[in-house]
Amino acid sequence: MAAGTFDSTTPGNSTTVGDRTTPDDRTTPGNSTTVGDRTTPDDRTTPDDSTTPDDSTTTDNAAVALRHSLHRIGLFRDLDRPRDVLAHLGPNWYASIMGTGIVANAAVTLPVQVPGLRVGATVVWLAASVMLVALTAAWAAHWTRHRAVARSHASNPVMAQFYGAPPMALLTVGAGTLLLGQDLLGEVVAVNTSAVLWTLGTAAGLASAAAIPYLMFTRHELAPDSTFGGWLMPVVPPMVSAATGALLVPYVAVGQARLALVVACYAMFGLSLLASVIVTTLIWYRLAMHKLGPAASVPTLWIVLGWLGQSITAVNLLGGVAHMALPAPYATAFEALGLVYGVPVFGFTLLWIALAVAVTVRTARDHLPFALTWWSFTFPVGTVVTGTSALALRTGLDVLAWLAVAFYVGLIAAWATVAMRTVRGCVRGHLFLPPAPAPA
Repeated sequence: MAAGTFDSTTPGNSTTVGDRTTPDDRTTPGNSTTVGDRTTPDDRTTPDDSTTPDDSTTTDNAAVALRHSLHRIGLFRDLDRPRDVLAHLGPNWYASIMGTGIVANAAVTLPVQVPGLRVGATVVWLAASVMLVALTAAWAAHWTRHRAVARSHASNPVMAQFYGAPPMALLTVGAGTLLLGQDLLGEVVAVNTSAVLWTLGTAAGLASAAAIPYLMFTRHELAPDSTFGGWLMPVVPPMVSAATGALLVPYVAVGQARLALVVACYAMFGLSLLASVIVTTLIWYRLAMHKLGPAASVPTLWIVLGWLGQSITAVNLLGGVAHMALPAPYATAFEALGLVYGVPVFGFTLLWIALAVAVTVRTARDHLPFALTWWSFTFPVGTVVTGTSALALRTGLDVLAWLAVAFYVGLIAAWATVAMRTVRGCVRGHLFLPPAPAPA
């Protein structure tokens, strides 16, 4: 699942919510931003940014000097003011943490291990953890200094979908803490940290799964062609909770607590599964009736792989620990469900991979601008790796084991490409620019 921006065609919302892909996309000297249905200059002052008449000249001179200094070293050259880094920071940025964390988690689950793989995965998990702390601090600053913009994200039918990204970022890093963090933190600290992150991510994920559809049903103005892959973002977090919660089951006290966790994970599996099937059906219908839409939205088609791969992962991980909480024959039935459900869904996963690749290649031949939506090429593919690895472990089928390795190689290539492009966009600053108005 992933995140990013593209030109919205939704009536009453004439903006692309997210970040520009190039500095040439700016259409007005003042870099005006459309929030909802009103246009507001970006150079407006807020109480936090205001200065007294006596200090204004000094402040302006200091800002100009800072800007020139940063530009000389090539930093934020596409920003008029360095402080604008925080002005339009949305929840879609958390997709970068999801995409980075899954690289580490998927490496641990691979049925084929090579020397150095775990060490590399640990380094990537540490990077994802640092990113989570840094981005959360930046987002808190964004809410403090640019509260009007932050509040507008929930009312925008595109950006609102990405409120599912922060919960999944918490859950992904939490799973990595349990799988890899024990080597550095010790079992007690790693388990407790993972449990806290799982609890926070699960609570936020359940909130997004209910709140965002409610806003869509009651407030957002949507057109028949508004459906896109991002609609899955709010409803997939409970599926991630189900998969990562299974990892915590052995560490929970035997009895009611462990039973409650297992039952809750299966309930969240069903919640997310049915909602995802509904949204995927709408996406298929939109593609058939209204075709692909804006090029920047094409990568979001890969988000469908997120719930497919994660559901295969969840049902197999839960099946492996069901006997710790449930009696026979229920534990046996849930264990069998790993294959009964996983194999047929894996078939549809392969079909969607073929369609997504074909559509992406077709779009790239014309033009596929870089945007944060490119992170959709990472986390969803990572869940396919973990799902394929789970099936390989359950069946002992060598073909599945090597397919998991092949998918992981593709994940590494996608992550490296998107990460480098994101770093370059952050250094130049154009990923922090306000959203560009959609063409009429």
